[in-house]
Amino acid sequence: MNGAVNFQEIKQRFLQADVDGKIEIYTTTQGLTVEQFKELLQSFPLQHLDKLEKAMA
Repeated sequence: MNGAVNFQEIKQRFLQADVDGKIEIYTTTQGLTVEQFKELLQSFPLQHLDKLEKAMA
């Protein structure tokens, strides 16, 4: 499986997930580039950024 297809699957799951699911995907997914993480972050609800920051600490 190539990286682009894998990222598209991750991105689709991320878009469909609730906030806790998004945090789980964002904090446990390995092997993505900085650009891919930034792309996911663009779809994260800004009002919950503090929750994401705590999960990453």
